[in-house]
Amino acid sequence: MVALADQAQKRLTIQTAEIAPDTTVIRSLDWERDRFDIEFGLQNGTTYNGYIIQGDQLAIVDTSHRKFEQLYLDALKGKIDPAQINYIVVSHTEPDHSGLVKDVLALAPEAVVVGSKVAIQFLEGFIHQKFQRQIVKSGDKLDLGKGHVLEFVNAPNLHWPDTILTYDWGTQLLYTCDVFGLHYCSDHLFDVHLGAIAPDYRFYYDCLMGPNARSVLAALKRMENLGEVAMVANGHGPLLRHNTHELIERYRTWSQEQTKGETVVAVFYTSGYGDSDRLSQALAHGITKTGVAVEMMDLLGADQQEVRELAERAVGLVIGMPPTSGDNATETATSLSTILASVSDKQVVGLFESYGGNDEPIDPLLTKFRNLGVSVAFPSIRIKANPDEALYQLCDEAGTDLGQLLNREQNIKKRKSVDSDLDKAIGRISGGLYIITAQKSEVNGAMLASWVSQASFEPLGLSIAVAKDRAIESLMQVGDRFVLNILEEGNYQHLMKHFLKRFKPGQDRFEGVETRQATNGAPILAEALAYLECEVVSRMDVPDHWIVYSEVQDGRVAKTDSLTAVHHRKVGNYY
Repeated sequence: MVALADQAQKRLTIQTAEIAPDTTVIRSLDWERDRFDIEFGLQNGTTYNGYIIQGDQLAIVDTSHRKFEQLYLDALKGKIDPAQINYIVVSHTEPDHSGLVKDVLALAPEAVVVGSKVAIQFLEGFIHQKFQRQIVKSGDKLDLGKGHVLEFVNAPNLHWPDTILTYDWGTQLLYTCDVFGLHYCSDHLFDVHLGAIAPDYRFYYDCLMGPNARSVLAALKRMENLGEVAMVANGHGPLLRHNTHELIERYRTWSQEQTKGETVVAVFYTSGYGDSDRLSQALAHGITKTGVAVEMMDLLGADQQEVRELAERAVGLVIGMPPTSGDNATETATSLSTILASVSDKQVVGLFESYGGNDEPIDPLLTKFRNLGVSVAFPSIRIKANPDEALYQLCDEAGTDLGQLLNREQNIKKRKSVDSDLDKAIGRISGGLYIITAQKSEVNGAMLASWVSQASFEPLGLSIAVAKDRAIESLMQVGDRFVLNILEEGNYQHLMKHFLKRFKPGQDRFEGVETRQATNGAPILAEALAYLECEVVSRMDVPDHWIVYSEVQDGRVAKTDSLTAVHHRKVGNYY
């Protein structure tokens, strides 16, 4: 069954289907959503999947995003009498999955909410009403009758601290919410076209799960106590039925690759306090873009031995300021003391405010780290207003700066050690000199580029290689628009020098540079020889770059008698 929202809104539809005995999925299809979780661009929309299990007792697993309120509730009522719901299993409390729990409780006030201890705590703060609850942990079971015995698996930090997985022994379905999901909106209920969904599956892992690779491996280890997984009933995208084992094992492989290196940054945050969760995710995403592994740890409920071991082992520390008072202040203060007692002068640190209204002050803590000889990786992030896209971009850039700082010495050694004929030969491939400029809302970016090539005639298209650790990469997702500024031979050195310098996170790249606005909103450099207005159509993942294919929508030559500046390299193993 498919239901359609008001056409005046972005296209929202509902799909319901029987996926196993006594088991129904309600998929909320958000066809045109182009951004999700901080700054991650979406190429194919997304879905929010909720489930109904009808044993002798009735349970639902997760709900939907609030934008689907009427569509979801109508679909739910079309399948069951909500007043008969016995259990509401909350895999985790992020609003795109739990946004309608309060509405369902209004229809089923006697229903028992099932979740992890942290999830129940979060829900108390979200829905502001009394409700029956059942806290579960790994190994706990809930018998619904008719063979539907649910077993729960703790999966903290995937990608929120309160996540649980739910396995139905009767159907061999594993309900995973964000885990093993992907932002991919399609009428296909299952993973029938692996090739089509694979890029989005990997991108989703990199953005949301990669920063928690060790937690992924820990969850996979706990899953070994379950039976065979015949289907993954995830929270986003098509359900995994045809390639279940393959796609689960990809998580294992990618996570093992993420954790095998010696360079690890610890990101400490406080769940449920201010915007600590999301800001820490943005910082972690920026770090992992540089190839540096991240381990995230929630200061709330953390084992002090684990805090100490991680703080000692990590080469870098990122800390979100916890509350100075309240129920959890003593616990988080203890963790801060443990971290300070564990660090060494060979580490680097970065601090950010959580914007919870009662943050631990940054400056006294920063002074303590400096007195211990710890270097500062990036300027402390201080929040003056509600977090917006520009702030999340700043966090992403700060994380990238930290990762690049840790990689710098290693990269210099690598460059000096490689001097083969092959590298010299590749270096003889010349390229033009271009500056890519982009603007989205209040966020702008720029990058000097030489790996640019025309890629098609009809439509006119070009390809650009963008290093994964470039700040502008997050502004070149599918559907994003930018300008390719072509530099002039003999008149490019000052622009090249300006855009090659290191910018502080959040710094205006165009300060002191004359620009005007293109029709697509991006800056045009006044001194460019020519410019092309482009829109990203697709991206191909290669080891350390994204190959970005874009259609050219407009352009102009400012000086018809001038030539494009050309870049010649001596070797091909670095720019």
